[in-house]
Amino acid sequence: MLPFEHIITIDKSSNIALYRQISISIINAISDGVLKPGAHLPSSRELAKNLAVHRKTVIAAYEELQSQDWIIVEPRKYVAVSNFIPILKAQKWNRPFVRTGYGKDLPISYKKSQPDVLVKIAERFDKVLIDDGYPDIRLSPIDDLLKTYRTFTNRKTISKIANIGTGQGVLKLREQLANHLIESRGLTMGVEHVLITHGAQMSIYLAAQLLLDNSSHVLVGEPNYPLANQVFKDTGASVISVSVDEDGIDTDAVEAWCKLKKISLIYVIPHHHYPTTVTLSVERRMKLLALAEQYGFVIIEDDYDYDYHYTSSPYLPLASSNHQGHVIYIGSFSKILDPSIRIGFMVAPEKFIAQCTAYRKIIDVGGDGYMQHALAELIKEGELNRYLKKARRCYKIRRDYLDQLLRDRLGNYTYFSLPAGGMAIWVRLKPPFLVNDLLLNCSLEIVRIDETQNAFRFGFASLSENELDQAVSELVKAFKKMA
Repeated sequence: MLPFEHIITIDKSSNIALYRQISISIINAISDGVLKPGAHLPSSRELAKNLAVHRKTVIAAYEELQSQDWIIVEPRKYVAVSNFIPILKAQKWNRPFVRTGYGKDLPISYKKSQPDVLVKIAERFDKVLIDDGYPDIRLSPIDDLLKTYRTFTNRKTISKIANIGTGQGVLKLREQLANHLIESRGLTMGVEHVLITHGAQMSIYLAAQLLLDNSSHVLVGEPNYPLANQVFKDTGASVISVSVDEDGIDTDAVEAWCKLKKISLIYVIPHHHYPTTVTLSVERRMKLLALAEQYGFVIIEDDYDYDYHYTSSPYLPLASSNHQGHVIYIGSFSKILDPSIRIGFMVAPEKFIAQCTAYRKIIDVGGDGYMQHALAELIKEGELNRYLKKARRCYKIRRDYLDQLLRDRLGNYTYFSLPAGGMAIWVRLKPPFLVNDLLLNCSLEIVRIDETQNAFRFGFASLSENELDQAVSELVKAFKKMA
C-alpha cells in the first residue's frame, strides 16, 4: 500500500480543520494521478493511526470525500477511489510535486489593459495621506444616509420594491436627482433621461462601449484623467490629445482636428479639469458646443465636482444649453459623500439611456436599491443641500489655508495656480527638483503624481488645518534633503 503518511500533509498549526486537510490531500493525490480510480484507501482506523489523529477526524474526511463523489465507502469492507474519475498520468509519490493552480496564466490570449501607473496605492495608513481630492467623510452626512438605509431594510414596503428598476436606477432616486439637477444646474430633462451607475467611471465606460469602435477618433485634454483615456483606448478608438491651458481645453486645436478627422467624441471636464484643476472658459464652452453641432460629435461632460466652486457660482454645465442631444452629462455622489459610496449618474437622450441600461445589465444587473432609496430621501429632505453648503465653506477655508502654506513655505520649490474650486491643487515642482525624487525622500503618501508634468495633486478637502500643516512640514523636509 502507498505510504499515505507522506501523501497526506497535515499542519496542526493551520487554521484549516484537520479533516479538511486530509480530504484536500487525497483530492490532490487523485487529481495528480497518484491515486488511480478503484485504488483502495486505508481504513479509517489504520489511517488515523498512521497520521496520529483521532479516528473521527478521518471518518469526517472520508464522509466529505464520499459526498463529493471522490471515493466510495463500503461499510466494514473497503474505501476506494471512485471508478468514475478520469485516469490521469501517475506521479511518483516521493517526487516533489508543485501545484500551480492559479500560479499559471490562462492558456489562451486575452485582452489586456494598462494599469493606472500614476496612482500610488497607500502602503501605510499611519502616515498623512495627500489624496487625489476626496471629500472629508468626517463632515459627510454618511451617518444619516446609513441610518436611513437601515430603516428601509426593515420596512416591508421598501423591501418589496428595493430591487425593482435598479438596472436604470430606482424611480424615486431618478425623480429626486432630476429635480436636483433641474434646480441647481438648469438641465432640461426628466426621469427617463437618467441612468444611475456605480460611479462616474461606469458611466464613461458604458457611453464609450456604445459610441466607439476601432474606426472612431476621440479628443481628450492633455494631461487628462488616465482611466477615461484607457476606457477609450480599449474600445479600439484612436485617442488624440489636445493641450489644456489656464482656460481649459484648446478649442482652436479641437476645430483643427475636426477639419482633419471625423471626430466621434470629445471628453471634457469643464469644472476643475483633471488633473490641472483649471476651469473651461465661457468663450470656449460656447465654441465647443458650436463645433459639436457643426461636426456632429458627442461631448461627454464629466462634471464630477461641480458642487465645489468657491470664488463665484459655478458656470452652468454644457448640458444646460440647447445642445440638441450632443452632450452626455456625467456626475458622481462619491465626491460628495464618500469615495466608497459608488453612486454616479448619466444624463442623456432617452433612447441612449435605454441602450446603456440594457448594456449595463450584461455585466451588472443593478445597483443597491436600499442605498438608492436612502440617497433619494437625503435629497428630498434637503439634507444634501445643507451638507453641500457646509462643505463648500469648510473646503474654501482649507483651500485658502493651503494656498498660504504653499506660498510661505514651499515657494522656493513649487509653483501653482489657485483653482476656483474643486478639492485639490495642482502643484508643479521647480527645476531641478523632480517629483519622483520627492516621493523617495518624503515620509508622506502622495496618491497622484505626473512625471511628464513634474507635478502632483494636493488634495486638501479631506485634511484639517493641522493635517495640512503636518503635510507641508513633511514636504519641506523632503525638499531640503533634495536641495
